[in-house]
Amino acid sequence: MVPMYIETVPNRNSPPAILLREGWREGNKTRKRTLANLSHWPPQKIDTFRRLLDDQPLVSAQDLLRTHKTLPHGHVQAILTAIRKLGIDTLLSAKRCPERDLVLAMIVQRLLFPCSKLATARHWHSTTLAEELELGEANQEDLYRALDWLLERQPRIEKKLAQRHLSEDCLVLYDVSSSYYEGHSCPLARYGHNRDGKPALPIIVYGVMTDGEGRPIAVEVYPGNTGDPSTVPDQVEKLRTRFQLSRVVLVGDRGMLTQPQIDKMNSAAGLGWITALTSVAIGGLLARGDLQLSLLDEQNLAEIRSPEYPGERLVVCHNPLLEQQRSRKRQELLAATEKALEKIRQQVQRRKRKPMQQAEIGLKVGKVLGHYKMGKHLLCTIADGSFHWERREESIEQEASLDGIYVIRTSEAAERLSAADTVRSYKSLAQVERAFRSLKGLDLLIRPIHHRTEDRVPAHIFLCLLAYYVEWHLRRVWAPLLFEDEQLAQQRRQRDPVLPASCSESAPQKKFTRQTTEGFPVHSFATLLKELASRARVTYSLKSDGSSPTFQQLPEPTPLQAKAYDLLHLLPVTGN
Repeated sequence: MVPMYIETVPNRNSPPAILLREGWREGNKTRKRTLANLSHWPPQKIDTFRRLLDDQPLVSAQDLLRTHKTLPHGHVQAILTAIRKLGIDTLLSAKRCPERDLVLAMIVQRLLFPCSKLATARHWHSTTLAEELELGEANQEDLYRALDWLLERQPRIEKKLAQRHLSEDCLVLYDVSSSYYEGHSCPLARYGHNRDGKPALPIIVYGVMTDGEGRPIAVEVYPGNTGDPSTVPDQVEKLRTRFQLSRVVLVGDRGMLTQPQIDKMNSAAGLGWITALTSVAIGGLLARGDLQLSLLDEQNLAEIRSPEYPGERLVVCHNPLLEQQRSRKRQELLAATEKALEKIRQQVQRRKRKPMQQAEIGLKVGKVLGHYKMGKHLLCTIADGSFHWERREESIEQEASLDGIYVIRTSEAAERLSAADTVRSYKSLAQVERAFRSLKGLDLLIRPIHHRTEDRVPAHIFLCLLAYYVEWHLRRVWAPLLFEDEQLAQQRRQRDPVLPASCSESAPQKKFTRQTTEGFPVHSFATLLKELASRARVTYSLKSDGSSPTFQQLPEPTPLQAKAYDLLHLLPVTGN
């Protein structure tokens, strides 16, 4: 092999020439040949090349480069890709502006690390989010102004979402929930039915509307003392006026679509509905003879009519597993109630010198009956110094006869919606409940709510809804990598409408092996984001030159990360 070397050749009054040459010996003579002129190379590069040719060790990256910062980037990249493919940016505003960038950043932050607005402005600098959206030094006040900007656009944004996902004759799911409020300054915070188990705190009520698959479309915020049924007229008005839909089917639970609300919807031409009867109403059907339980001896679903519900279809369902569950629960509650009542009876018997008064006994008994909700099945006799109870066997037997029985009622004709599809449509309300679990649970943490003004609270809740819209789509396309049943959406349209849902054949295998069919570890939504976050973007500069510019380096994705990015191509591309 002919050795190569670098030679510096003087050039009179000009800078010397730097030449790459190779040399060899022929007898007593030395021969050399010029391979390249390196005079235009910078000195540092020439020196490095010379040491390389001389087999000298080069400087390691640790000695050569100075690390300025390392920021997690992969999860930010994935969510921003999803946002742009879903058209959330153009949904907010057709043109880019500071407010739009701040709202997008808050949506991403809600999915990555939900926190207060003050913490948000600080935390997004710990990832590449602030750099990607060029947020600069945006602070808490900038975020509040962006929330006000978002609230002004909420009606238009919801209308665009409705145009994307709702159409004539479609199914619309609606449900109501609430979240507790930290503080007392917001006029929306009132004391009401606290679903969070914090009766000492006021709450704020909000209703979420989705399409038939559970994809969020709109949200409305109400004072905490608002009853669920009273929110329905607003949704009807929104569907007919703002979304300009003349024919839809609204699905709501039995506690919301009450008879007064149904009467109002019946008066609105083109608006259908699906709901369920209360246990009291089912008992009335049985007492009048409109419901014959023998219809369910050989099948778990039957359609009946009743003069009490003219023009409606009633679909009676019997779930044997639900029957066993309710029977077992009732027996356990009765046993717990009687055990507590027995303690009270013994206390009354022990009080000989100063017998326990009737009012005191009544308070103790009322507390027990209120806790276990079994008062309707027990007959209690209370007097001064005396307490006795016994079971109402007839009441227990009457309730037991309806165990596992529920009745779906609808205004839709059989030509439009079969009995089985009617039941499936009502059960699809579970998709809205999943939205509430995500909003209130570990993903988006809509609560606790700290905002003080009447406008900021609805803006905060609407922001969380937009974040869930992104999460809903991400869960769909990432299902092969998550503990999700990939065939669940298809099975919902075909499975038995009455029996509990069963997973597909592939889902148990995924959970048992904790590996996908391609050999990747199965993740939850949160841990997959953490896996993507490990792909960090590093900013370097050269140590040898204090004035050298910085440059960034992003490693190649791991096979799992590459798979997650590839699945994002399955997202629907949505325009304005």
